[in-house]
Amino acid sequence: MTVQLKVPDMACSACTDTITKAIKAVDPTANVTADPKTKLVSIETEVSEAVVKQAITDAGYSVA
Repeated sequence: MTVQLKVPDMACSACTDTITKAIKAVDPTANVTADPKTKLVSIETEVSEAVVKQAITDAGYSVA
């Protein structure tokens, strides 16, 4: 399943690293592409969208 989420407060490569690590903590096999310019995170994952959103929120970022 591919999930695309907008993360408005993702601003730099350090943010993308933090978000990627948070998602991989709940799904180690996830394929994560994060772009701080567009604020979009695209995730190929086996877990639900709710789990991915919660992981991003727990890392300190909001999900639009």
